[in-house]
Amino acid sequence: MPFVRGVPLSRSSESPAGLPERGRRAGRAAVPVQSQGLVQSQGLVQSQGLVQGHGPVQSHGSVQSHGSVPVPQEARTRNPVRTPARIPVPEPVSASTRTSAHSKGLGRFNGWTGDLAEAALLECCGSRRWAQRMAAHRPYPDLASLLAASDEAGYDLGPTDLAEALASECAPCLHHEAPRAAHLALRAAHAAYEHSFGHVFVICMDGVPPSQHVDQVLTAIRARLANDPDEERSLTAEEMRRLARGRIIELVTAAGRPDPLL
Repeated sequence: MPFVRGVPLSRSSESPAGLPERGRRAGRAAVPVQSQGLVQSQGLVQSQGLVQGHGPVQSHGSVQSHGSVPVPQEARTRNPVRTPARIPVPEPVSASTRTSAHSKGLGRFNGWTGDLAEAALLECCGSRRWAQRMAAHRPYPDLASLLAASDEAGYDLGPTDLAEALASECAPCLHHEAPRAAHLALRAAHAAYEHSFGHVFVICMDGVPPSQHVDQVLTAIRARLANDPDEERSLTAEEMRRLARGRIIELVTAAGRPDPLL
């Protein structure tokens, strides 16, 4: 069964209502415009004064007045016009903020003991040789250097190392509300894959919406079942490298939080 990713490893000066209301920008409270004139034949109300500083209301010649009809007081105040409050939109996390978090997390990662670093790295890739090599090459100056080292160590994995890493991959868990047919189809596809290649199916799903995971996995399994063993071994190793990169980024991000997991 594969490990389907896409889920994290762990875990304005304006008022909350947004911009000031229109009436307040003009230095007065927002109030409804009340009519003081005639009700026209088409249901339009003419005003005889100024409408909130926008000038006199002009009458169109094609609209004829049919007399003066007073507007009841209760009709004027029953549904006052209110300026809707703007819903505040969260500001996106800037690149500088992410870089700062990565720098802090990388500093903590570099300072961990060897055993602690290896244990954390084994959660990124299950090969002990890979984890020991990555931990031994600390400190890393930046995240890019750490990811480059991960790729290099991944390319050097032999068949035994890759088999060890694949053995640590766990099956994905579908949401309990997923249709029973989806569970059955995924189970059958995994069984066919493992029967053909002798190991679990792995694929990196970074950037794929969770709602599309099952379809993407089923499509990929069916396509890769046509590969010969050497082709599939190469594809599997590449997917493991991609998985390790994504997990390392999550590890460093988590380590940079005020209350890191490790």
